[in-house]
Amino acid sequence: MEEEIDITEELTISLVVDLTEIQWQTLLPLINARVCLENENQKIIVSKQLEQIPSYFLKNLKEVSTAQFFFKLGNSLFVQGKYQEAIAQYQKLLEIQSGDVDIYWNLSHCYRQLNLLDEYFNTLQQGIKLYPTDGRLHFSLIIDLRRNGRIQEAILSAENAANCLPNDYTFQILKHLTVPSIYENKEEINFYRQRFTQGLQYLIQHTSLKTTEEQNSALAGIGRLTNFYLSYQAQNDIELQCQYGKLVHKIMAANFPQWCVPLSIPKLQHQEKIRIGYVSHYLHSYSGTLWLTGWLRHSNHENFEIYCYYTGNEPDQVTEQFKEYSDVFHHIPHNLSAACEQIIADKLHILVFPEIGMNPQTMQMAGLRLAPVQCTAWGHPVTTGLPTIDYFLSSELMEPENAQEHYSEKLIRLPNIGVSYPKPYIPPVIKTRSDFQLSDDAVIYLCCQAPFKYLPQYDFIFAEIAHRVPQAKFVFLRGTLLQPRLKRAFAAIGLNSEDYCVFLSIPERLDYLMINLLSDVYLDTFTWSGGNTSLEAIACNLPIVTCPGEFMRGRHSDSFLKMLGVTDTIGENEAEYIEIAVKLGLDPALRSNIAGRMRQNHDRLFDDKACVIGLEAFYKEVCSKHFSA
Repeated sequence: MEEEIDITEELTISLVVDLTEIQWQTLLPLINARVCLENENQKIIVSKQLEQIPSYFLKNLKEVSTAQFFFKLGNSLFVQGKYQEAIAQYQKLLEIQSGDVDIYWNLSHCYRQLNLLDEYFNTLQQGIKLYPTDGRLHFSLIIDLRRNGRIQEAILSAENAANCLPNDYTFQILKHLTVPSIYENKEEINFYRQRFTQGLQYLIQHTSLKTTEEQNSALAGIGRLTNFYLSYQAQNDIELQCQYGKLVHKIMAANFPQWCVPLSIPKLQHQEKIRIGYVSHYLHSYSGTLWLTGWLRHSNHENFEIYCYYTGNEPDQVTEQFKEYSDVFHHIPHNLSAACEQIIADKLHILVFPEIGMNPQTMQMAGLRLAPVQCTAWGHPVTTGLPTIDYFLSSELMEPENAQEHYSEKLIRLPNIGVSYPKPYIPPVIKTRSDFQLSDDAVIYLCCQAPFKYLPQYDFIFAEIAHRVPQAKFVFLRGTLLQPRLKRAFAAIGLNSEDYCVFLSIPERLDYLMINLLSDVYLDTFTWSGGNTSLEAIACNLPIVTCPGEFMRGRHSDSFLKMLGVTDTIGENEAEYIEIAVKLGLDPALRSNIAGRMRQNHDRLFDDKACVIGLEAFYKEVCSKHFSA
């Protein structure tokens, strides 16, 4: 038996020599720091990763205060992801002194990583009281209060931040343009839309760009935020988007006047190719740009030269695909000026932003004139309102007849769904329902959209389905924000939502696909349809119930199913949607029949080349118009 180590809970300094492996395993979690000696066992230091913990020289040990020791130790544990242990050290430090602002910053994020939200928000608020001009604390508090459905607290915090930092444009935006991530009732939507409208007018009228300081502050503000949540109110956003887009362009023009002048399209020399650029923060595995790989993979490199500009910094296997399919690939992370300079230097004919409105830096770049022709696509399916974006590349199957009324850009309806989506790899079923605490006799309705896609006026639909399908289980995968609303909706018809609603957190892709394969029915969201999620459900042959909305963003699944040739599960209104969902829930044979037809028709939908032919015809046409002009 191994000799036991004498361990005390008090803070002690011990000389460690010749331990066995088991003794090291016991001791390592308890070592908080090391004293560097002249003759150390470097092999042990490396093998046990002791170089990662705080270290001190013996001659300087007396100069190290208790506060310095706990702060350095807490930071070391924080960097290693040992959040609970880091919290203990930071708390010891705060017992000694009020603490540096970085203590509150690091401590708050330890709580955030552990999903201890009350402690997280309280720590940020304590830090703000002591350091009211620290923008990091204010920004995190406001953004995460909104993200967690605490909108009134978020707005009050934004107003406080604007008072503490009156010259920081970031907090002027947050004060005036913050809208909820989810709504408690339909009336709230109108209230906050009106508040946004008035706030935007105030910003437009009071944004001064006379001094360099004002220009820099405004640039930094729009570089940290977009008006992402506005478009989840299910209304025509063109007027508000145009007002905001003009404000963004005005700020960008004040900071980069050299990149806001009209550009003439370069003349094509003999055998020269049309240069097409794609710029995005998300040229990695991401829902807003995954479809773009198909456009590039099927592009005609005899006529077109493809340039990609990756402004993010999370490269993965999908990034490698973008590199492979590009003629020129530039990775320029988090450097707005450098990315713009490179695009200008490449003298593109056409520049495409696959999505605008999700990443602030992309919004800034799109507010400039970096190419003679600039386009966006439906990675974020809402008009940009930017005067610098000329065309919106959409889909003939998704757009309603009056669609141009929804866009500031000229609308281009590409064939079919407008993108060449690669067929996802779907693994064999290697898990069971019991692995997710789901019963075999339940009828599982998959509800996998982000909470902000679920509007309160449609909550009753879940309860109506449950009333008619007693075995129904609605599986939500994105947290519990919808729980209070669903509880009210089910209670309204005498049901307990806890009997029907299951909230899971599925972090790994394999588990996410397993849930799709183990579910019976996919319930699409009203007004903002599933995109990637619907395409992956189709690849899993999971029947999709959908109802097309007024705008393109509410018609994705509808277009996928029409292209697939399986339209039985498309409802024209809420009543039909409920009826279809109930029939599928009660009739396993019907589900099996629809799944089989979906499986047979995958080739109609995935890896579509017709849209790429249409896209390249558009590129040639628009260049030809400019050449002749």
